[in-house]
Amino acid sequence: MTDQLFIRSAIDADAGTIVQFIADLAAYENLSHEAKATETDILRDLFGGDPKVFCEIAEWEGNPVGFALWFYTYSTFQGRYGIWLEDLYVDPSMRGKGLGKAMLVNLAQRCVAEGLGRFEWWVLDWNEPSIEFYKSQGGVMQDEWTKVRVDCEALLKLGAP
Repeated sequence: MTDQLFIRSAIDADAGTIVQFIADLAAYENLSHEAKATETDILRDLFGGDPKVFCEIAEWEGNPVGFALWFYTYSTFQGRYGIWLEDLYVDPSMRGKGLGKAMLVNLAQRCVAEGLGRFEWWVLDWNEPSIEFYKSQGGVMQDEWTKVRVDCEALLKLGAP
């Protein structure tokens, strides 16, 4: 890492920046129609009384240029906690400076320090630059698993009493 880069835990004053990073990431992934998070949501869920999701902010020369949003998971097979990286985003103008790698290293160090068993995340199958980057960091694609999601009306139906 360089003296120009600093990674820190997000604070409540970062809520607007986090929402903007989410919007920018959604645009990059062609998923803007799915990005519904508001500053109120971020304030409640990351900075409320019992947060279950966390965020690191990457700053370059004192300016926020990326974020990593994550939470703890649990592996019944390992009998250990892990970290799930929900989103990692670096401003396009700042890519190639090692910020993405630095944020991965930061969370991997947390895993090691806390004795966690896994560090996992999704990558879109068309995102070849990210896939190659993750592979270069030791990431192994888990092609044998299929993601399952229940949301909207289907979730209401499934969760109905």
